Amino acid sequence: MLCLKGTTVLRTILYALLAYLSGSVLYAQIFARLFHKPDLIERSNDHNPGTANAFQYGGFWCGVLTLVCDLLKGFIPVFAFLAGPKPDPIACALVLAAPVIGHAFPAFYRFQGGKGIAVTFGCLLGLLPIWQPVATLAMYFILFSVVLQISPHFYRTLVAYLCALVHMIFIVKIPAIWMGFLVISGVVLLRLHMSKEQREQIEVKWVWTR
Repeated sequence: MLCLKGTTVLRTILYALLAYLSGSVLYAQIFARLFHKPDLIERSNDHNPGTANAFQYGGFWCGVLTLVCDLLKGFIPVFAFLAGPKPDPIACALVLAAPVIGHAFPAFYRFQGGKGIAVTFGCLLGLLPIWQPVATLAMYFILFSVVLQISPHFYRTLVAYLCALVHMIFIVKIPAIWMGFLVISGVVLLRLHMSKEQREQIEVKWVWTR
């Protein structure tokens, strides 16, 4: 059987497909209906079927369940794939990015999905015990939310992903991870560009300034 340096092509394709299908399940839509808020996504400013809108328009439990499931749908396929034979960097990158691709362009929802921020964190958590990637992305989101405050959320996400990508390429330096995160960043930024969110003027300020 053809191999990609220790892992079979068939196994890689299977996990990538399962990871994509896992990402294609939009839990914000599912829990919105379960909590009798079917217009949740339509009411939101950006029409994004993600965790933030689930909290804001669906309530606490709708948000919590969406967050947990969005994290898990990224975590489970990545963690399961890496638990097997040591993968080739390209194979790892493909499976790492697949849940985010599925969330952004879901087969079950006419390829109209969300931005994939929570799913990204789930995918990076799937790399544990390698903790640097998820810590890197979290660090930049915290930095640009708390210390050097960038608003609105559109620009904060854009800058956080770009900074995290540069950090992973030049500091983390693990090919499988930075290649996978390169694809993830491209998908997230594409969905940001396609978002229906009204883009206000960017504002940048330090936490100690008014």
